[in-house]
Amino acid sequence: MVVGVPKELKDQETRVALTPAGVKSLVDLGHAVLIENNAGALSAFSNEEYVAAGASIYEHSAKLWADSQMVLKVKEPVEAEYANFRPDLTLFTYLHLAPLPGLTERLLRDKVTGIAYETVTGINKSLPLLTPMSEVAGRMSIQVGASYLEKGKGGRGLLLGGVPGVPPAKVCILGGGIVGTNAAKMALGMGADVTIVDLSLDRLRDLDDIFNGRVKTLASSAYNVSKAVEQSELVIGAVLIPGKSAPRILTAAMVKRMLPGSVIVDVAIDQGGCIETARPTSHTNPSYVVDGVVHYCVTNMPAAVPNTSTLALTNATFPFVAMLANLGPIPAIKHSTGLAEGLNTFQGSLACEGVAQSQGKEWKSALELVA
Repeated sequence: MVVGVPKELKDQETRVALTPAGVKSLVDLGHAVLIENNAGALSAFSNEEYVAAGASIYEHSAKLWADSQMVLKVKEPVEAEYANFRPDLTLFTYLHLAPLPGLTERLLRDKVTGIAYETVTGINKSLPLLTPMSEVAGRMSIQVGASYLEKGKGGRGLLLGGVPGVPPAKVCILGGGIVGTNAAKMALGMGADVTIVDLSLDRLRDLDDIFNGRVKTLASSAYNVSKAVEQSELVIGAVLIPGKSAPRILTAAMVKRMLPGSVIVDVAIDQGGCIETARPTSHTNPSYVVDGVVHYCVTNMPAAVPNTSTLALTNATFPFVAMLANLGPIPAIKHSTGLAEGLNTFQGSLACEGVAQSQGKEWKSALELVA
């Protein structure tokens, strides 16, 4: 198979979908790999490393897309890339289609086989390709939040961990999954006063054990969320329903009651955000203020640390990349239940129930479509 890796076009998206080590492994398996010129430069991987691993360097993105049977990306295509879509193309990337009806329509119209990292499943319905970036984003959310609490960035002027004689900042994390757990680890490490809110009492029990009672746990309800965020200086949005738009847990009325100079970091923004006042931002213009509360809602947070993120992502994606390349997309989807769950679009049909529900569209199961 011919596998292509274009340079990412999303604002300040510095990650790359394949490392030189991944190239070497694919070439050793008998596949050809095309890398766009300097696609890995911002992740600290040079053209020379890719060539030494066996890749061909392409100067022009459109030519790379045209010559590739499967294209690997990190983030969903932007409009400038839509012209590269075609019926015999397999696209393997984060798609996050639920809040993107325009991209969904174009993938369906052009009959692209679109497989989304974020809906590929593993053992016990885990999300192995979402997990590494959720770990990065969760940890980053506290670093970012601590920075934006500084007065110079519009925050309340707080040191997250406080100092002797001065209490630490209060952090409220909405969601106790991978993002929330990693955010809590960082926040505790920096000395903050941490509360995690989640719907699942079983998950809250697990978190209580994980953190040995050092994190406060709170059952999710409108009343509890409202009270918790009103008392917090940093709120992390970490709610995810795979494939679907994130539910709005924190309302605009609740935000209005937060302390002036408080900070919100909505990590769920890729799926539309779990906070009513959240809207997507970029690394170029990362924040804005609503009712005196600073909002940071960058849709590709891990791009700020691309070397770490690229290595973590490709560690997880490569086994699925190799399966798709070795077997071809249809046999691979038939062979792997996890990849079947990852299929979002196929020959003009929608294959993801979560996206279908979010956009009011009809869908068919992946195995039904590839039968």
